[in-house]
Amino acid sequence: MSPVSPSRLALGAAVIALLAGAAGYGLGHLGRATHDPAAPSQPGRKVIYWYDPMVPAQHFDKPGKSPFMDMQLVPRYAGDAPDQAGVQIDPARLQSFGVRYATVERTSFADVLTAPGTLEFNQRDVAIVQARAAGFVQRVYARAPGDVIRAGAPVADLLVPSWGGAQAEYLAVRRTGDVSLEAAARQRLRLLGMTEGLINAVAKDGRPRTVITISSPIGGAIQTLDVRQGMTVNMGQTLAQISGLGTVWLTAAVPEAEAGSLRVGTPARVELAAFPGEAFSGRVSAILPAAQAESHTVQVRIELPNRNGRLHPGLYGTARLGGAARPGLVVPSEAVIRTGKRALVMLALPGGRFQPAEVQVGREAGDRTEVLAGLAEGQKIVASGQFLIDSEASLAGIQARPISAAPAASPGEPPKAQPSLYVTRGRVEAIKGDQITFSHEPVPAIGWPAMTMTFKLAPPTLAKGLKVGDRAAFGFEQKPEGPVVREIKPEGAQ
Repeated sequence: MSPVSPSRLALGAAVIALLAGAAGYGLGHLGRATHDPAAPSQPGRKVIYWYDPMVPAQHFDKPGKSPFMDMQLVPRYAGDAPDQAGVQIDPARLQSFGVRYATVERTSFADVLTAPGTLEFNQRDVAIVQARAAGFVQRVYARAPGDVIRAGAPVADLLVPSWGGAQAEYLAVRRTGDVSLEAAARQRLRLLGMTEGLINAVAKDGRPRTVITISSPIGGAIQTLDVRQGMTVNMGQTLAQISGLGTVWLTAAVPEAEAGSLRVGTPARVELAAFPGEAFSGRVSAILPAAQAESHTVQVRIELPNRNGRLHPGLYGTARLGGAARPGLVVPSEAVIRTGKRALVMLALPGGRFQPAEVQVGREAGDRTEVLAGLAEGQKIVASGQFLIDSEASLAGIQARPISAAPAASPGEPPKAQPSLYVTRGRVEAIKGDQITFSHEPVPAIGWPAMTMTFKLAPPTLAKGLKVGDRAAFGFEQKPEGPVVREIKPEGAQ
């Protein structure tokens, strides 16, 4: 073998180094293309932005690690941008979600709320037994606090020495036969505290009576008994206090958020733990003016008839208070997603698409919830499985439709037969032609406070039978020329 020249060795080394460098660059580039999360996984498609699947609403203009989670950002390609009109879900997945649908309805909706309470004595049915004159207690009948007595039952016998002389003088005057003097003497006995029955008894048998029996003016339970045999009593001193049992009060604690719909006279049905399966009917007799700051409740008194004395003060009960029914938009309560900051429902759009919509909810009764704003009558919503659909919409970056966006019919959806109405209650102040003036309650759906204003009637016959001073629930539509009343229901109407 002939020796290799140094120049040829140098050239060979340079070629090997060049090939090794090229191979290394190729491997390195291949490695970056394989492991770099920022590199498009679908060559040839344009990346619009990057996002974190857990926070899809936040977009980034370059790849990298998410600032929210320990994960790489995911690219969103052109043509895959989320459709803000809704998210589409495969029918097979919907079936696995167990999705059920419901329709937004306008129906009669009654104010019904439940409040706990305790039975108490009717504080308007109380009798105070007092001594009409100074004297001495000769006898106390077998009574004690808590006893139930009838009207006219004796409580104590009092010896009143001062009455003996006055009665003797009256009898002497009576024997004179002077009618005017006798009348004056009788009046003096009345002023001393004697009853008409006692005076007639003295006149009938001609014998003074200094021992009188103090009786209960009403039937009921003895609350206090401050008289003992042998004690001295003064004129006007209270001997006993008696509470009637013909009616009792249930003092119920109503949450302040629901107390605004209550009125004196509102019917109530009360269920007591002592009588399972039985309900007692009554009415709200008073709404106390001061709320309880600690519990954020308003105290409401419900008066209940106490037939046969079955209802005992101190018993615990639950009151169901129901007001007059008035029209409103309602959805199944299970369809409402409450996040703490807002309430959402899931709209079912044509083509198997879904969109979350923010709503303002009102009253709740049974399994139905009133919707004050955010929906229109006839719209289709998801009643069951909406939480899973909402998760899919969040992952796809779908934003909830705000309340301020007016409900519109989706493509292919039939037109609504009736526009969205705002419902409130008020007092009729004036009726003239096709106009009516109400002093109405607040309308939260459009931010109206309580005020007096004039509405147009469409048709004018809606006010037939109404007169100034009547109270009614009414629904009105906002038109460019002003609010138009579409329906009226007088309070108390069936």
